[in-house]
Amino acid sequence: MGFAEVLMNLRTIFRNLDFCKQDILGYRPDALILIDYPGFNMRIAKWAHQARERSHQQNPRIIYYISPQVWAWKEGRVRQIRETVDKMLVILPFEKAFYKKWNYDVEYVGHPLVEVIDRFRPSPPPTLDLIPPRPPGPTKPIIALLPGSRKQEIEKKLPIMLEASRHFPDYQFVVAQAPGQEPAFYNHLTAAYPNVGSIRNQTYALLAQARAACVTSGTATLETALFGVPEIVCYKGSTVSYQIARRLIKVKYISLVNLIMDKKVVKELIQDELTPDNLRRQLEDLLQNNTHQQQLRDDYRQLKELLSQGGHASANAAASILRYLTPNQ
Repeated sequence: MGFAEVLMNLRTIFRNLDFCKQDILGYRPDALILIDYPGFNMRIAKWAHQARERSHQQNPRIIYYISPQVWAWKEGRVRQIRETVDKMLVILPFEKAFYKKWNYDVEYVGHPLVEVIDRFRPSPPPTLDLIPPRPPGPTKPIIALLPGSRKQEIEKKLPIMLEASRHFPDYQFVVAQAPGQEPAFYNHLTAAYPNVGSIRNQTYALLAQARAACVTSGTATLETALFGVPEIVCYKGSTVSYQIARRLIKVKYISLVNLIMDKKVVKELIQDELTPDNLRRQLEDLLQNNTHQQQLRDDYRQLKELLSQGGHASANAAASILRYLTPNQ
């Protein structure tokens, strides 16, 4: 999601790597379970494998839960995974077939978001604590704005979403504020838009009530789909990061929804395509086109079935790890 942003934080990343290595050496675990975060965890996996070989020990067994996105870019990293990771647990159904091409057997355990969202669903949804408070009068239907969590991406995408909101006076637009950003940061951006409010720490409650959503690419696109909310996926990065990504990334889509379904389920507005006018047209279609809405509902249902094939992902992952470490029990 950003290359310049990573470079600015390299010193902290390397300091944390050193701390993690010393902690593993001191604790001497039977198993090392790496979760997501490939830039960090791939380095730890390589180091732990080499340390194990040098000591001629069997442990720690190296298990990776939530695969690096090697299917999107740097596919050659599969060689390192195959050499250093004893067991890989994946959460996207197409990843099993991808790794099979490399003669590496992985286990699909389902996606943890399915159970998280199923547990959340309240009836009726909780009241949203809008900032500023909702004005008196008839309640307007809600459109959710999920502009991301990092300041750089919010500053690029939220103003475009806000400009599009001017064309929908009969709707209440609600921005999901990121916990890591101060409310004042959002207030400065939204002050000129009377039909826009914000919420904090209520994103799922917002999605449970939204008629449609404009969502930054990432996990939020999958969360929105699992709530059954029609969405438009928005991405606009720095020119440098975008040009690098275009040359490195090999996937047809940027949203997890489209990647998992292997077709264009939700509209993606990327870089120069993300304009207020394009966003307005796509939102109008989502809100007014009944055929489009029905097709989305059907696709979302299939998506959830695909992601639920492994049952409860977290329990499946834990059970798989225990079976792997204690095969004779």
